[in-house]
Amino acid sequence: MKMLKSRKFLVFIAACLLIAGLSIQFGMAGKGEKEVIEKEVIIEKEVMVSGPFSSAVRAVEEAKKYSGTTLNVVWEAGLQSQDPRTLGPRWEDLTGIKIKVIELSYNDIYTNQLQDHLTGGSSYDVITFSPLWLIDFVNAGVVEPLNPYIDKYMNKADLDDFLDVYKSEGYSKIGDTWYGLPDDGDVFVLYYRKDLFADPDNMADFKAKYGYELAAPETWEQFDDIGNFFTDKFGPDLYGGAVQRIEGQAYSFWMGPFSGNGGQFFDPNTMKPGINSAVGIKTTQQIVDQNKWMPPGVEKWGFVEILSAWMSGKLAMAITWPPIGRWSAGYGATVEQLAWVPSTKVVGKVGYVPPPGRPTLAGGFSLAISPDSKNKEAAYFFIQWMNSPEISLQRVMLPYALRDPFRISHFESPLYQSMWPEAPEYLECLKRGAMKGQFELGIPGAREYAEAVDNALTASFGGANVKSEMDKAAKRWEDITDRLGRDRQMENYKVWLQGPWNKEGPK
Repeated sequence: MKMLKSRKFLVFIAACLLIAGLSIQFGMAGKGEKEVIEKEVIIEKEVMVSGPFSSAVRAVEEAKKYSGTTLNVVWEAGLQSQDPRTLGPRWEDLTGIKIKVIELSYNDIYTNQLQDHLTGGSSYDVITFSPLWLIDFVNAGVVEPLNPYIDKYMNKADLDDFLDVYKSEGYSKIGDTWYGLPDDGDVFVLYYRKDLFADPDNMADFKAKYGYELAAPETWEQFDDIGNFFTDKFGPDLYGGAVQRIEGQAYSFWMGPFSGNGGQFFDPNTMKPGINSAVGIKTTQQIVDQNKWMPPGVEKWGFVEILSAWMSGKLAMAITWPPIGRWSAGYGATVEQLAWVPSTKVVGKVGYVPPPGRPTLAGGFSLAISPDSKNKEAAYFFIQWMNSPEISLQRVMLPYALRDPFRISHFESPLYQSMWPEAPEYLECLKRGAMKGQFELGIPGAREYAEAVDNALTASFGGANVKSEMDKAAKRWEDITDRLGRDRQMENYKVWLQGPWNKEGPK
């Protein structure tokens, strides 16, 4: 490895030696069940910057003065936590700072971080938030403004590398103030079986019945036609599709279709809810009706059930988060952390498109620091390092860690695009979906508003009257708004709507 010299500072960043020290194995299942391709990738990146350091190198060098410190880092429990558990030891090797990962469930991340701050605790150094919690956390003082750290230590080009949607108002920042670093590109994807859609008999039969060509659906009406077609023709061996309907997740899968159909959460001038409008009723009824051609019991299906049915080849379509797209191709098939994932029977058969209307930008995380931390600067250096283009590329490429691409450089990475034949198509779909997506409602009380709709959907799936349930949800929205202050909520909502991906309606 030769030294690079120039009048400018030239930094040769070699992950195996300096930045990450990672040798990542990607077990790739082939078309035959016993055929496995092992890839060992050592990621190297050559970076030239006009300044003393790249953000990753700068974070390492600055952090060394805190050697011997332990940082308490909050992360979602399960596969998500494999991310800092994989990178944390290398950070300790580079800086002497130990990372203690505190795993919490998605809901407990919100509750525990909020309660810890409000009760005067200092349990956490690095914290995390989903965009729909941001305003609650800012109002409660749970997150430290990052601008002073960014201005002093970050290469500003790193901010430009975030895809526009993830650096927009309400995701990690409010106005010009950054409260977190965008760190996850969650967006729903519609997966479809290209082999089934391209089958001549299926194409002829579908056109004869519906009068148009069989192709990936662009509207919810087409989605319904296609789902019915495959279920009628192949059920119960294969169903037309499935979407997560389980209580606690139903709202996220309702919101994108609602917005794409032209729905508005509130009238911004009165805060009257729009969820029980004609569009709200139509959207909810569409979803209820879709369940009729989906697998029996789909009303209780979550991610694992979708994954199992899809990987075993029992669905023609599925809508869920990005990891299924990678695993369908056999990406990570032999790594220990994914031993529980069913073997894929759909390698090379999967197409990717954004769902009709607007995909939901559901979940996603930003990395932040606690204002109560006794190690604020050290905590910031860790998140700057983790979030830097060099390190974050390695993290989103980990087969098992569930972080999805969020930087332009991730989507354009030749290395990522080479990991399986359809990877370029997959990455382009994630990018397109994100750019036309709809963020979850992100004003004070967002979790309560979401729960009200989620409860209405669950009741509707069980046979309750759709209009009645949505009217009940709207009443709960009115009560939440009045309790939090209608004028204050109106002001918050108008500010939130300034974000291009917050504003509801077709995009």
